[in-house]
Amino acid sequence: MNMQKKVNYVNRKLNITIVKVANAYKHPNIIAEFIAGQLKNRVSFRKAIKKAIQLTEQAGTKGVQVQIAGRIDGKEIARVEWIREGRVPLQTIRAKIDYCCYTVRTIYGVLGIKVWIFSK
Repeated sequence: MNMQKKVNYVNRKLNITIVKVANAYKHPNIIAEFIAGQLKNRVSFRKAIKKAIQLTEQAGTKGVQVQIAGRIDGKEIARVEWIREGRVPLQTIRAKIDYCCYTVRTIYGVLGIKVWIFSK
């Protein structure tokens, strides 16, 4: 009932289906949320990115690229850091690349996380 009120669907019946994601670490949204959770817990950004890349490689992807922008580790000057493992052909139109842009609020400010995953 609460969900029906939030989406203005009160007069009709609303069916909600929950589906478990088979291979979760192949999805960039889940990887971005994983990195965001690590950054909120004040883990080093390099350690968080490398752990996320390791999880995606174990899931069987061809390549992954992760970029973080903002006041990384609370430094005064904002900067952009990125790490890529494997192939991520962004200029190739036929390549199946999943992309996610995610923002996270830390105690230092807002950070932007971008994830590209090159699937098989």
